[in-house]
Amino acid sequence: MDAVLLSRLQMAFTLSYHILFPTLTIGLAWFLVMLEFRWLRQRADQDPSGQHANKLLTLYRFWSKVFALNFGMGVVSGIVLSYEFGTNFAPFSAATGNVIGPLMSYEVLSAFFLEAGFLGVMLFGHNRVPPWLHFFATLMVGIGTLMSAFWILAAHSWMQTPAGTELIDGRFVVVDWWAVVFNPSFPYRLSHMLAASFLTTAFVVLGVSAYQWRRQQAGADIALKMALAMAMVVAPLQIFLGDLHGLQVRRDQPLKLAAMEGVWETERGAPLLLFAIPDQQAEKNHYEIAIPKLASLIVTHDADGEIRGLKSVPASERPKVLPVFWSFRVMVGLGLLMLLFALWGSWRALRGKLLHDSKWLRLAPWLIPCGFVATLAGWWVAEIGRQPWLVYGLLRTRDGASVLPAERILESLVLFALVYVALFGLFLFYVARVVRAGLPGVAGHDLTPVLPRSTAVVIDQPAVEPER
Repeated sequence: MDAVLLSRLQMAFTLSYHILFPTLTIGLAWFLVMLEFRWLRQRADQDPSGQHANKLLTLYRFWSKVFALNFGMGVVSGIVLSYEFGTNFAPFSAATGNVIGPLMSYEVLSAFFLEAGFLGVMLFGHNRVPPWLHFFATLMVGIGTLMSAFWILAAHSWMQTPAGTELIDGRFVVVDWWAVVFNPSFPYRLSHMLAASFLTTAFVVLGVSAYQWRRQQAGADIALKMALAMAMVVAPLQIFLGDLHGLQVRRDQPLKLAAMEGVWETERGAPLLLFAIPDQQAEKNHYEIAIPKLASLIVTHDADGEIRGLKSVPASERPKVLPVFWSFRVMVGLGLLMLLFALWGSWRALRGKLLHDSKWLRLAPWLIPCGFVATLAGWWVAEIGRQPWLVYGLLRTRDGASVLPAERILESLVLFALVYVALFGLFLFYVARVVRAGLPGVAGHDLTPVLPRSTAVVIDQPAVEPER
């Protein structure tokens, strides 16, 4: 057994597990901000019936429960990572401590002061603090999630495109913090990740709301339309951001791009491979299905543009092509699927038939995992595509790993897998219970007149029952 490979597998497993939760936390925090903002405006408009305000508050309370469960899982799974850096990758921690340490500290401070500081008010503050103060707490939690993402992505992007440092006696010394934080890949990676978070959240809300609407739960239609609007904005934006990110990868990490496209020889007018099985040993692809010149057109914005091939460097300098190649296609394929589904829903909404389209409503819950899987696939493209480097071009992964007995690493990996699978099962169980329980009744706050739950349900039932 290779101890370095096992350490990499353990880090990959725990990181992949952790990233699922912040991905939803970021988008869901801002969905709650929008819900509460609309609720405050509805109250200010003095709606005589109070129905719409009641629905918005009901939705806020329901989604804040999902947020709390997800936030807790993100915190628990994130704590482990810092210990892994110290145990499994101690040489890396020692070499990059001057850079990574402060960036991670800023992330912890952001999370502590903004997220943890206001989370209690956000979750339990209704009827205890004024509505404007409660909204302020929700807004601060939302900003806190963005700040956490900012610092995490700054650290991770620096590992991809290191800048602002000098390597002296085996340690990275900061000479320009501005260059460290705003390194060449940071703006693209941050925007791409935030868009992934909002798109993932949109499809989670879409799927759950479609399920609730089919169960004739009042207010689900509001969340459904908000999520659809979010998806229609973010899905095309994500494709645009992905294109910009691709140009940056071609400039700064050409071998990662070559692995993504399955390009072995440097060539102009490279075809887009729809299907292939890259063979690392034979240095070629099997069973190619390709569209001529399209890869060059997409990647360089020129049909005859040049893409650097993997064979331009020795085999020891290349990333593993097969996982990068297919992870990239899974990410892009799911992104296009989500865009098409959002377009379908928007077309039905414009015709006034969205809430009665049984096919669309039945399919929506099945697409809930799409955003998570696409985010994971994109993360694997970034991480595996960076190999064999921990700090790109400067520190190899093998040199940054701790010297540990392979058996001990395997034991901890198996233990992590067992515990994490159990935790994830419990998480899904409780989230499913919350979803099945449905939207909670409305109570509290000096709203415009509050309708009894039974009355509200009768009034807010769909005028026409959805097709079954």
